[in-house]
Amino acid sequence: MVPLVSLWIPIILSAVVVFIISSIIHMFLPWHKGEYPKMPEEEKVLDALRPLNIPPGDYMVPRASSMEEMKSPEFAEKTKKGPVMVVTVLPNGPVTMGKSLFLWFIYSLVVSFFAAYVAGRALPPEATYLQVFRFVGVTSFIGYSLALWQISIWYGRSWITTLKATIDGLIYALFTAGVFGWLWS
Repeated sequence: MVPLVSLWIPIILSAVVVFIISSIIHMFLPWHKGEYPKMPEEEKVLDALRPLNIPPGDYMVPRASSMEEMKSPEFAEKTKKGPVMVVTVLPNGPVTMGKSLFLWFIYSLVVSFFAAYVAGRALPPEATYLQVFRFVGVTSFIGYSLALWQISIWYGRSWITTLKATIDGLIYALFTAGVFGWLWS
């Protein structure tokens, strides 16, 4: 067993590496370009929604208030007429990346922390590079990727977007595992 305190350097360094790799993937490669196409008649949609002053949040449209309503002919007609949507409304104003980048780095630290915890409990200090790589790689892959599938399963997110994000998660996991294997106590 390896104490977590002795793994703080690979925890921090792997989060930094993932932050850099994810920045390269999202800013310089065309991999994610076109995942969110422009809505048809965007200006008309925006003009129609603006007067409603919808507060930021997640919404489902149409949304039944009960199972009974969901089974009603009126609700069936609403879904038939459409559109049927799951929508996230963001705050108005310029899109800024600072808060999201900060939270992404914190998330990467959390994934690395749990990978360190699992590997540190499962492996001895003299574990080989490949043993460390395997435990940290699987744990960090789970942290970066598997929950994304729920959004496609339950909320209809594009499977292409989810698969691309899963591949990103695999890349992040491989780099995280490499850093831990290299710096294992």
